[in-house]
Formats: sequence, structure tokens, C-alpha cells
Amino acid sequence: MSQPRTHLELGPRLRLPITEVELSFVRASGPGGQRVNKTSTQVELRFDVAHSPSLSEADRAWLMQTLRTKLDARGVLHVTAQEHRSQLRNREAAMDRLEQLLRAALVR
Repeated sequence: MSQPRTHLELGPRLRLPITEVELSFVRASGPGGQRVNKTSTQVELRFDVAHSPSLSEADRAWLMQTLRTKLDARGVLHVTAQEHRSQLRNREAAMDRLEQLLRAALVR
């Protein structure tokens, strides 16, 4: 089994600590057979772009502009994953999605 992530690699000089990402688990919607409405496997990640201490002012401003349609009014980016039946796999899928989204958004 692999080690849990401690950070997201966003570029050659930018690493985002996992401690800046908030996680919550909710009941996934959709088909699930006997498991439906019994387990909370959907993962919701929140990353506060507007107040992240790991981002430089330039990166923060760039992300706020680039991701403006994906941020809420407070500057928080929300990412969800519910395609797997386990919390662990959905957590990894959401982390991968967040990492890819931020990496792509940081390209100038």
C-alpha cells in the first residue's frame, strides 16, 4: 500500500501541503444497490485559494483570475469525487483532480 500524500506537486518550486485542503465525506447520489444512503463515500475537497500561505501573491492573483468561475464568493475552490465505492479511492481521485486543475491553472 502506498504512503498517504503529504503535499500536492504543483510545479518545480511549488508544493501545496495537504493540511491546506479540507476534506468532508457525504453520501453519494445515484445508483448504489444495497449500499445506497448507507455509506458516505463522496468526497468534497475545499482549497482556500484566496488565503493560502503556500501561494505567492502573484500565483494567488493569477489563480483567482484563472479559476474565477470555479471559486465561491470567498475564493474557495471546491472539488468532488464520487465515482468509486470507497472513501479512499474517491479521496485520491479528488486530490488528483485538484492537483491537475491547479497545475493547469498555474501555466502562464
